[in-house]
Amino acid sequence: MKIDREALEQDLREIIAFASVGGSQAEVDVQQWCADKLAEIGLDVDHWQLDLNALRTADDYPGEEVERLEAWGVVGSSGSDDDGPALILNGHVDVVPPGDLASWADADPYAMREVDGRWYGRGTCDMKSGVIAIIAAARAVRGRQLSRTFAVHTVIGEEDGGLGTFATLQRGHTGDACVIAEPTNHEIVSANAGALTFRLVVRGAATHGSMRHTGVSALEKFENLHEALRKLEAERNASPPEPFDANPWPLSVGIIRAGDWASTVPDLLVAEGRYGVMPGESFVAAKAAFAEAVFRATMSDDWLRENIPELTWPGGNFAPGRLPEGHELLDEVSQAVAASGAAEPQSVGAAYGSDLRQYASAGVPTIQYGPGNIAYAHSIEEHVEIDDVITCAETYANLIIARCT
Repeated sequence: MKIDREALEQDLREIIAFASVGGSQAEVDVQQWCADKLAEIGLDVDHWQLDLNALRTADDYPGEEVERLEAWGVVGSSGSDDDGPALILNGHVDVVPPGDLASWADADPYAMREVDGRWYGRGTCDMKSGVIAIIAAARAVRGRQLSRTFAVHTVIGEEDGGLGTFATLQRGHTGDACVIAEPTNHEIVSANAGALTFRLVVRGAATHGSMRHTGVSALEKFENLHEALRKLEAERNASPPEPFDANPWPLSVGIIRAGDWASTVPDLLVAEGRYGVMPGESFVAAKAAFAEAVFRATMSDDWLRENIPELTWPGGNFAPGRLPEGHELLDEVSQAVAASGAAEPQSVGAAYGSDLRQYASAGVPTIQYGPGNIAYAHSIEEHVEIDDVITCAETYANLIIARCT
């Protein structure tokens, strides 16, 4: 399937230019751009403002980690179909912050640049290249006679819980099968682990740094808890099932805040992190295992036993999800990849959470296949191989033809 590379590149430059960090005005603006682009290539577009209050009180609300006052959904459809779309192609348009700008070769991470067969910029890998590959595929099949429809879902809020896909499904936009264009490094992700965000508040007793032994350092007390959490991680990852590789549900501390003066023993520490959830494990069971590990460490320490750490679960709730065993979508995507000239992809499990679980829980069989390597997502000098983007666009176009004719 012939892909218009020039149009694809121009679209990617334009969408990268939106600094669409979750909760920003650019997250609103980029959805307007998507709605206009999908209409431009001939799709029927539903572009609606999300009722945030209603969504936040709905059952299974996935949570948010940023403040939003406004958010929009976008769905483009190739036509009307009483049976609904035969295929959904999904991509999120929100990105994480760029980090230290001085660490980027170009101080503007939102100005895409090409170097040695790669496109660089915030969002090139996670996952605006996937979104643009979807749009390029929809452009490539324009004018084809299709007996079934396909739909394109561009969503916000994936990075902090999945609000956009949740809202899209709540609006009734479902289909027979879904491919999410997350970066998969030439593989097909057929199963995702889940993830929860935890917060631990640990208290100590402040004193002058020169007399530290007369106080209690909250940092040192957290070290006891951290050791228990590392042991919990090792126990939970001892025997992962297929198709997952080693350490598929890690436990990571991402933020630590402690102390307010260099010569004062810190009397308060707040730690926040990510906790992997296993397939088939409920949030209740996962939280209980975590709380038990913290409780045991607390009870083994005289100070902590009298000053119980506070454990809460802010932010998004990423449930695990997977493609039903033996579902034909896996073979169909593999065949579409082969038709693009690429090597047959391997089916794997991914340690990170994504919107796969939301489609799966709505009864829509879903896999992930998209350009880029997750190792470069959220990174300084984020990038994607140009050939990978083109191959994925061709694959999506082949899959549309296969499933919709």
